[in-house]
Amino acid sequence: MSEHTHEAPKTEPEKEKAQKAKTGDLSFKVSEKGAVSVYGLGRFPVTLYKEQWVRLLNVAEEVKTFIHDNDAKLKVKE
Repeated sequence: MSEHTHEAPKTEPEKEKAQKAKTGDLSFKVSEKGAVSVYGLGRFPVTLYKEQWVRLLNVAEEVKTFIHDNDAKLKVKE
């Protein structure tokens, strides 16, 4: 006869933690409105809806080129 262990229901902070995916110092979370929030870039999260992230990621090479081409004008936050 096998023993059944009952998992306690997750509390709100545990649910939120379970929704996050961690990559380096960045973490991702699905917002209450169904958008993707990225934490760790600055003081506030960057939150975009799925279609906005897809559009941005589709031009990632253009963003990299733009940053490279404008390197002398851009500041680095330390």
